Amino acid sequence: MKILLIADVSFAKVIGGAERVLFEQSTRLALRGNDVHILTRRLTYHKSSHALIRGVNEWRYEADIRDNPVSFLMKTYQNSRKLFESLQRDIAFDLINIFQPFSALGVIYSPLGKGIRKIYTCHSFSFEEFLSRTDQKGGVLKKGIDLLNARTRKWIEEKALKSCEEIIVLSQFTQDKLREVYQVDHEQVSIVPGGIDLVKFQPAVNKQQIRRKLNLPDDKVIIFTVRNLVPRMGLENLIKALKIIVEEAPDINLVLGGQGPLKQDLKTLAENLGLDDYVSFAGFIPEQLLPDYYRMADLFALPTRELEGFGLVTLEAMASGVPVLGTPVGGTKEIIEKFDPSYLFGNTEPDSMAALILQSYRLIKEYPQKWQDISDKCRKFIEYNYSWEKNIDALEKLFAKTLQN
Repeated sequence: MKILLIADVSFAKVIGGAERVLFEQSTRLALRGNDVHILTRRLTYHKSSHALIRGVNEWRYEADIRDNPVSFLMKTYQNSRKLFESLQRDIAFDLINIFQPFSALGVIYSPLGKGIRKIYTCHSFSFEEFLSRTDQKGGVLKKGIDLLNARTRKWIEEKALKSCEEIIVLSQFTQDKLREVYQVDHEQVSIVPGGIDLVKFQPAVNKQQIRRKLNLPDDKVIIFTVRNLVPRMGLENLIKALKIIVEEAPDINLVLGGQGPLKQDLKTLAENLGLDDYVSFAGFIPEQLLPDYYRMADLFALPTRELEGFGLVTLEAMASGVPVLGTPVGGTKEIIEKFDPSYLFGNTEPDSMAALILQSYRLIKEYPQKWQDISDKCRKFIEYNYSWEKNIDALEKLFAKTLQN
């Protein structure tokens, strides 16, 4: 198949879940003999408008998000359409798979795109992501501009969704939201859970050795989390929970990876709560170091407040043999309930998190072999349910079905 993936992110640098899914699916589809291309916006770190990465061609159009919104939108429409039409004349794609809506704008309105079957892969809603990342401070004018921005994003996303014959989601949570927000029937939506690289993410042979390499304490019980440092992630509640936890567990340490606008606020909160000795801010964790950060931990915490469409970090931690405690939000709830509902926090509040983390802490300290058995169970659960091979098998079947229809 000649497949065009349309995205607003680049798989040249994996910095989050959207990039990881794009990378894994595109490269694995190419390994199976498909001719795979990506159309996306040229980002600031890109050195050229084209790159061939592991058998996948990534083509990039010009549109600078730092421009004013109207200029950015016009350039996105014009240049994505121009690039698509050039590629379509040369390659003649069989199928288009849209990952994010902006880059799709020029494609769905191009006459050359009308006869091509399209599938939309929906991880989250663009307008909700925008609102969750937007500083709520400001006057009436700023709030009005933000609302207009969100409504424009929603309009573009709806146009992209309606242009597709099929829609893929990673969770029941997102399928339900599609019906609620965009009135998309369940019959049009297929749930294809995310996958995990089972070779890259593996349990540790020696946690202490890895910790020393990462300059982390080797004599503590370590909780790890890695998130974008934005409000919806609930990281301030995890830090507040830690204040309760250390009263009973002074040998516990939280390693918090990630970057984002809340970095200084979270550091200040930890300082004000007297937690300097209990929280390590790891910052952005490079892709090559991420597996070691997972496998050095005793426990992974996912304190998300809202909009957790799936949560690949849950799979990555469990594949590394690290049990995950998460809030009952979105896709996280679906994964953890399938494994063991007792690993879900009662709610998103600090008290609830502290209670379950302390329960796990006691198990780690008093019954280490039982905790090791749970670790082994985590790994087996991921191996059975969430390999990328299963994900790509399901994708190819759906692609073939869409083309036949």
